[in-house]
Amino acid sequence: MTKPSSLPHLLRGLALVATLGAAAAQAAQPPSLSLKPCRLRGVEHEARCGVLKRPLDPAQPQGTQIDIHVAVLPAVARVKKPDPVLFFAGGPGQSAIDLAQPISHMLSRFGNRRDVVLIDQRGTGRSAPLKCAEESPGEPLAKSLHMDRQKELWQACVKTLNALPHGDLRHYTTSIAMADADAVRAALGYEQVNVVGGSYGTRAVLEYLRQFPQQVRRAVLDGVAPPDMVLPVTFAADAQAAMDKMLDDCEADTRCASLYPRLRADWKGLLAELPKEARVIHPITGREELMTLTRDQIAQWARVPHYTPVLASGLPYAITEAKAGRFTPLVGLVSAMTGPRGMGLAMGMHFAVVCAEDMPRLGSVTEVSTDFGDGTLRQYKEACAGLTVGTPPAAFYTLPPVKVPTLLLSGGADPATPPRHGERVSKALGPLARHVVIPQAGHGTLSLGCVRDAVFRFVDTESASTALEEVTASAKGANCAQKMPRPPAFAPIQPRVPPVTAGSTPGAQR
Repeated sequence: MTKPSSLPHLLRGLALVATLGAAAAQAAQPPSLSLKPCRLRGVEHEARCGVLKRPLDPAQPQGTQIDIHVAVLPAVARVKKPDPVLFFAGGPGQSAIDLAQPISHMLSRFGNRRDVVLIDQRGTGRSAPLKCAEESPGEPLAKSLHMDRQKELWQACVKTLNALPHGDLRHYTTSIAMADADAVRAALGYEQVNVVGGSYGTRAVLEYLRQFPQQVRRAVLDGVAPPDMVLPVTFAADAQAAMDKMLDDCEADTRCASLYPRLRADWKGLLAELPKEARVIHPITGREELMTLTRDQIAQWARVPHYTPVLASGLPYAITEAKAGRFTPLVGLVSAMTGPRGMGLAMGMHFAVVCAEDMPRLGSVTEVSTDFGDGTLRQYKEACAGLTVGTPPAAFYTLPPVKVPTLLLSGGADPATPPRHGERVSKALGPLARHVVIPQAGHGTLSLGCVRDAVFRFVDTESASTALEEVTASAKGANCAQKMPRPPAFAPIQPRVPPVTAGSTPGAQR
C-alpha cells in the first residue's frame, strides 16, 4: 500500500508516464495530409490537392525535407469504396498530376465509387523536381540533335541539379519513392489501395508490392518494366523486335505488300547509306535544313512511332520516302509522337533512377540488335558517367510471389515493354498473376476501351477468396482486343486525274 507522503510523487510519475505514452502514441500516428479543393488541367471535376513533407534522405528524418505533391480525384458516390486506385506514372520522370486528364479518362469508371490518387513521385512534377532546361522548339535540327550539343545541355543540367537544395541524386531511387507513396496512403487514411502502373510505373508497382504487400488489394501492370530489365540495353533489342514484326506484317498483308514491295530492302538499304547529308524540313519551323544524318539518329526516329500503332502505320511510307532521300515523313511521325516539348520527363530524375538501378547491371544482360545498334546505350553511359546516384537494396531486383490478384498487360507491337518481359514477370509472381497480351497494341493497352472495362471488373470484384477466378475472368474479359487488327499501312492520297475524253489532249487545260 502506498504511503500518503509518497502520493504526490506517484501522481507526478503517473503524469509523466501518461505524457510519454501520449507522445509515443502521437509519434506512432502517421502524419495527416490536409487536402484542399483544386483544379487540374483538363479535368472537368474539382480535385483535392495537398502536400506531404518527407525527408530527402530517409536515414536522416530530421534533415532536409521535400514536398510530395498529391492530388485526389474524389469518388462521385456518397458511399464510396474504402480502397482507392493509386496510379504510378511512367518514364521514369513523368508527373502523374500533369497526366491527370488522360488518367481520369482511362480510370473514369473507377471514379464513381473509388478515389483516384495521383502522386508526383519525388523528382517529378512539383515534388522536388529534377528538371533540365528545355531547348526552344525552333532550334535547328542539326544543332539540337548533335551529340556535342546533347552533352553540353546535360552537363549544364547536372550543374543546375547539384545547386538545388534537394539535388542529391542518391535519394531518388524507386525504393525510396515507394516509401513516400505508402506514407501518402497512410496520411490519407486508406488501409489498402489498388495499384495501377504504366511502363516505368509498373516497376514502381512491383516495388510497392514487395515493400508493402499488406497494403495492396489488387495490382495492374500495363507495359511491364521489371527492376532487372536494364533499360538502355533492352531498348535496342525490343525496338528490333517491333520493327521485324512490322516488316513481317506488311509482307503478309496483300495491300501493304503491293504498296511497299521493297520495304525490307529499303529499310536495310537506308541504314547502309548512313551517315549521309540530307535536306530535312523542320517539323516546327517548316524551314528546310541541310544536316548529316547518322545511323543512330535514323534508328531512333524509326523506333519512336512503334509506341502507337496508328503512327507506326505510317512507317512503311516514311521508310520508303527516306530511302529516296525525302526524310520529312519520318521526322513528322516523330514530331507527332513527342510534340514540340518532348516527352515531358524530368530528366534529372530519369537519369537518377536509370543510372542507379539499370546501369550497374549491364553485365547481366546480353541483347542483340543488328539495326538499332548501341547508340542509346552509349548515350546513357555518357550521361551516367561521374554521377553520384543511389544504391537500391539487393531485394529490389527480386520478384517475390504476390499474395493478391495481379493483372499484367502487354502490347504485342510494343517497342519498349513487349510481352517477353510481362511473361517472365508473370511466372515469377506466381499463381495469382495473369498475363494478357494484346497482339497488335503498342505501348500501353489501357487506352483501349475493352481493356479498361476488363481492368475495372478485375479491381471491382469484391471476393478475395476467389482471387484466381477473378483474375482469370478479367484476362478473358480483354478478349475483345485480341482480334484487333494492326492499322492499315498509310498511303498518300493520289491527286485525281481528270478522265481523257474524245478530242481532248491528255494534261491539257480546259
